[in-house]
Amino acid sequence: MKAKMKTLKNGLRIITVAMPENPTVTVLAMVEAGTRFETKETNGLSHFLEHMCFKGTSKRTNREIAYELEAMGADTNAFTWYDYTGYYAKGRAKLFPNLLDVVSDVYLNSTFPEAEIEKERGVIMGEIDMYEDTPVRRVGDLFNESLFGDQPLGYTVLGPKENIRKFTQTDFKNYRDKHYVAEKTIIVVVGNIDETDVIKKATEAFKTIQTGKVIAKKKVTSATGAKIMIKDKKTDQSHIVVGLRTVSAGHPDIDAINVMTGMLGQGMSSRLFLKLREELGAGYYVRAGQASSDDIGDFSIATGTEPKRVREIISAIMGEINEIRTKKAGDAELAKVKEFMTGGIYMGNESSDAIAFHVANQAILRQPLKMPKDIERDIRAVTSADILRVAKKYLKPENIHLALIGPHAGQDFSNALTLKP
Repeated sequence: MKAKMKTLKNGLRIITVAMPENPTVTVLAMVEAGTRFETKETNGLSHFLEHMCFKGTSKRTNREIAYELEAMGADTNAFTWYDYTGYYAKGRAKLFPNLLDVVSDVYLNSTFPEAEIEKERGVIMGEIDMYEDTPVRRVGDLFNESLFGDQPLGYTVLGPKENIRKFTQTDFKNYRDKHYVAEKTIIVVVGNIDETDVIKKATEAFKTIQTGKVIAKKKVTSATGAKIMIKDKKTDQSHIVVGLRTVSAGHPDIDAINVMTGMLGQGMSSRLFLKLREELGAGYYVRAGQASSDDIGDFSIATGTEPKRVREIISAIMGEINEIRTKKAGDAELAKVKEFMTGGIYMGNESSDAIAFHVANQAILRQPLKMPKDIERDIRAVTSADILRVAKKYLKPENIHLALIGPHAGQDFSNALTLKP
């Protein structure tokens, strides 16, 4: 399995991955346009636009888009994040021309009917309310606000309600014309395909795409929000995120940080799972993650526990951070983590849509297109000394932030958020 990329004269990139034994095909159009490209006044526009692209084109009504695909037994959806927005359809391999036609139509020809804009405002307001009522999800937004403050990475993808209320059809058209250009767009087709045929058909389907100046995303500043951010909310369980800024996707330390992250909080035999769930019985979930863009990254540990145990659990998390930054991991644990992560890479990329999202994310960040075997190689090259080095280098107590949602008005957790010298 190999990813191949062809860049057309207009700058449009087409990526193909042939999976001859796979019965499906996924067509994905992704654009360098998301929350990182917004201002405080336009925050939420990228995501609202994603919704509106399914509300009718010059060829199809909103109902025809969904009906046509579902009548073929196909699936479609879209997503918005800080660095990108994506639109995709997945179905049986023989449906490739139909899937490509719908995805290209949605991407290129959406008309943003004013009546649909008014209706969709209510939908997005409901989505904002849903996440506000889901503290396990909302605490991640609070963590971003703490870590990055008043800049796009500190905003929410959905945006504030006051912005959603004011966006107009002109706003959508101007934003699309500015960002949805060939130079910022990638088309990814994965599955049981003829790669030559895909290039030909995709070039034709996107022949009307506009070209334009590449608008860069906002640079990240050193400014942050409050080191500790608490949202007082009456909940049965308090939700905690502890973390800090790290490195970009292409940084030399990223592989060691990823393995360190796996050792701390990925899987039921990870250090944090054994400590918080198995030893302390503190709650149901605990996980560690490393997310990277092309210019910055962040490391985080998330868990939930009884409100009365928050201080204890934060201290336990900091204890595990202290352990990994002061003591070299043993050979058996390192080998186990590498096998677990390698297995996850392969199992997580069995389907055509998973591979499409995998290579699209790398391409949109202008990174090398690494397939699972390449990632396995990088994981296996990490040593215990590498993990100790990056843990000491990045897990510094002065850089650690805390986000917390629960009934904690007036409480101070700064003493718990410390590491031993």
